[in-house]
Amino acid sequence: MSTFPYHDRFEVNRRLPEEGRSREEILGELQEMAKEEDAFWETGKCSGTMYCGDHDHYRFLTDAFGLFAHVNSLQRDMCPSSTKFEAEIIAMTLELMHAEAIEGTTPAGLVTTGGTGSIAHAMLAYREHARQERGVTRPNVVKPETAHPAFDKACHLFGIELRRAPVDPETTLVDVDWVDGHVDDETVAIIGSACNYGYGTVDPIAALSDVALGHGVGLHVDGCLGGFILPFGQELGYDIPLFDYRVPGVTSISADTHKYGYALKGTSVLTFRDQALRNSQYFFVTDWSGGKYCSPGMEGSRSGGLLAATWASMVHFGHEGYRNHARRIFETAQAMQEAVRSHPELRILGRPTFLFSFTSDAFDVYHVNDFMRLRGWRFNGQQYPNALHMAVTRPQTQAGVTEAFAADLADAVLYAHEHEGETPRSGAIYGGVAGGMTGDADTFIKAVMAEMMDGYQQIPPEE
Repeated sequence: MSTFPYHDRFEVNRRLPEEGRSREEILGELQEMAKEEDAFWETGKCSGTMYCGDHDHYRFLTDAFGLFAHVNSLQRDMCPSSTKFEAEIIAMTLELMHAEAIEGTTPAGLVTTGGTGSIAHAMLAYREHARQERGVTRPNVVKPETAHPAFDKACHLFGIELRRAPVDPETTLVDVDWVDGHVDDETVAIIGSACNYGYGTVDPIAALSDVALGHGVGLHVDGCLGGFILPFGQELGYDIPLFDYRVPGVTSISADTHKYGYALKGTSVLTFRDQALRNSQYFFVTDWSGGKYCSPGMEGSRSGGLLAATWASMVHFGHEGYRNHARRIFETAQAMQEAVRSHPELRILGRPTFLFSFTSDAFDVYHVNDFMRLRGWRFNGQQYPNALHMAVTRPQTQAGVTEAFAADLADAVLYAHEHEGETPRSGAIYGGVAGGMTGDADTFIKAVMAEMMDGYQQIPPEE
């Protein structure tokens, strides 16, 4: 990956151009970049990232977005359509999460900017609600080690102590007894994943529910990844335990519409069992000279285009459409898992769903990654133990992709045996290409990662 992408092909803008360029020229440049970058994931060899992969659907969403892209959904008097879109997105998601099982409270929700946004708003709501209702001043939450780092980020931002619960190395599921023993009177919520990002496994939500109810604390289910596909997997007969509002202790669920809801990046839905919990994180300023200000979440201005496009995606596919795509994804995931199991040197971690992770006790599995990259595959790398994960999406359901995976994996295992005594070239970096970073010192690793992120904002120096 180039440190300064495209600098050798397109003009680098170090300052505003004195005269603007034509729309045609700009669009031509953008189309060239988009076509080349799309070609990579269109092969179906990319784990996760591109959940839909249907350019006709993207064009449909782009049209819907364009009609409302310029609208500020904060100003509902001028754009009442945003109220319709957001309310219906939340209602459809609540129905998918079986909100009909809720008794005694009014369920509610919030459309956010993505999974991290939903998780952050959930943690803020729990902190504020516990402060208001229980007088909690030193809040903590308990999460499985496998739960997404967005919880760590939210706790860092909001001054919440984070307690990481260990997981069973064989099942990858959280140690419920440990969770139970580390909840105290300052705990505002515990966390479970359905499914977790790393292994595609679903935490024992029913057991966590018992803990939450026993201590009188909230239970947030992170369904950011699985929320819009696991319900359909359940309908199709796959062994997926209950994780939604049919479980009595579940008090909130996050589910990303921009993943298996096939909406545009970035949208997610955060739902609550009780409207009062959601409302606790509303923000008000009543004595500002500019007028009375209120905001339902951390964002102020938001484009109505994303709400329109998300609504359009959901009502276009409908229940049947989502179920049909889920069927193909689960079938493909099962076939790819069988290809992994056909090699005794490889071991799948836990009991995965549409996403699976595999390691090796015979060699460093990153040798497999090194070879698969040569064949055009992009996996997500993991550590403790070293592992590779594959999030199956619609591009993998194309004809021939599963067969290519099986054939390339067989060659990769042979390659790994041949290079057992060598250090692999790749490693584990979330959100980027799996590869290129090693080292034991935490400060060194953080410095390298910071330098990598710095590069995302840099332009090449003038010659």
